[in-house]
Amino acid sequence: MAKQSSSRSDDLFGPMFGTPAAAERTSGSAWLQAMLRFEAALASAQAEAGVIPVSAAEEIARHCRVELFDVGSIAERAVSSATPVIALVRDLTTLVGAEAKPHVHRGATSQDVIDTAAMLVTRDVLDLVIADLRAAAGECARLAERHRHTVMIARSLLQQALPTTFGCRCAGWLTALDEAVTALSRIRDERLAVQLGGAAGTLASLGTDGVRVVGLLAAELRLAEPVVPWHTDRTRVAELAGALGAAAGVLGKLALDVELHAQTEVGELAEGKAGGSSAMPHKQNPVSAVLITAATRRAPGLVATLLSAMPQEYERAAGAWQSEWEPLTELLRLVAAAAAQARRLLAELRVHPEKMAANLALTGGLVMAESAAGPLMAGLGRTEAQDLVAQLCRRAVQEGTTLRAELLADPQVKAVLSEAEVVAATEPADYLGSAPAFIDRALAAHAELENP
Repeated sequence: MAKQSSSRSDDLFGPMFGTPAAAERTSGSAWLQAMLRFEAALASAQAEAGVIPVSAAEEIARHCRVELFDVGSIAERAVSSATPVIALVRDLTTLVGAEAKPHVHRGATSQDVIDTAAMLVTRDVLDLVIADLRAAAGECARLAERHRHTVMIARSLLQQALPTTFGCRCAGWLTALDEAVTALSRIRDERLAVQLGGAAGTLASLGTDGVRVVGLLAAELRLAEPVVPWHTDRTRVAELAGALGAAAGVLGKLALDVELHAQTEVGELAEGKAGGSSAMPHKQNPVSAVLITAATRRAPGLVATLLSAMPQEYERAAGAWQSEWEPLTELLRLVAAAAAQARRLLAELRVHPEKMAANLALTGGLVMAESAAGPLMAGLGRTEAQDLVAQLCRRAVQEGTTLRAELLADPQVKAVLSEAEVVAATEPADYLGSAPAFIDRALAAHAELENP
């Protein structure tokens, strides 16, 4: 009988909706270490400001190592106070020497610790997410360039519409990924701020040194320095949630496209390492796309929870703030997983131009009706040209021919267009409009983002 390691659902489902790196950076230990980083940095900042002795700060910093603490015990004791910080501070105070004990957590409140820890955890995970999104965007740029001339059918409301190229599709993916990178990079570099306001947002216990300590603390942790404490101004968290939610949407759209293109009846794309079925060995399931879809479909609810927590009471919240911790952790983990899967999917994506060409020809050229009507308008008028092409489309369907054949055989068309002009008007590769230019613009914008 196999050994049972745990009954937690994370042990069974976690690897599908996470990565080892993201799991490590969002774990309970990672959160606790981030809280300890705050305590060490706070002591260091206060020592530099002359609030506490340097020796006390050094003693506190020496003991701000997660391996010295029992995460499980702190978690259990957090139930009695609605925060893990009280237990953490008590344990840290027990560990340090007598001289340093009075200076542990000096002037801070529990929310200062957890909010700052949230910013540190977020930064560590965003480093992963942004790297994977940039790599995925790089793969899209490669595909856009390679397939700029690979003609395929564009689809509107799931129906065949007009010709496009797979390169143009990839350019759309590329631009969306680049915009997600830009938004998340701004959050990481500008909007993750230290929190230090004390019990009521005034830092009264630090006297006139409060503002200076905030600046020193921000510099120590390489976080933004806020104008005022943001205990109940959750704009930063909302911006983060929105940017993560948008990134999830971008990844979800990409995955959905791959799933649709990978259908047996479509067959235009396939994952490099498609998965099989337990009961149907002929299937080649788009596993990475499925996992991206599953992860990103959960993101909107988490974003909504974080946004709903924005209205908070007076200077400190009674429950709304506490409701943020797990949704934020889950959102970071899921977006990191989706980004990593997308990077892998695009790097290994198999493109089938022959299937794209076959699907483009399925309607017998009816998708070129708009193109065919254009040159006829000069001789017949707009309405007459459109009506004639519509009539010829119906005839092609009834007779099982092609639109080109019907155009070449029609007397009215012959009176206006030469055979070469009819052929040109019904050639999908000649009706791509600005698709090549759009690809160039997407590639140029991507290059500028990568090499500003």
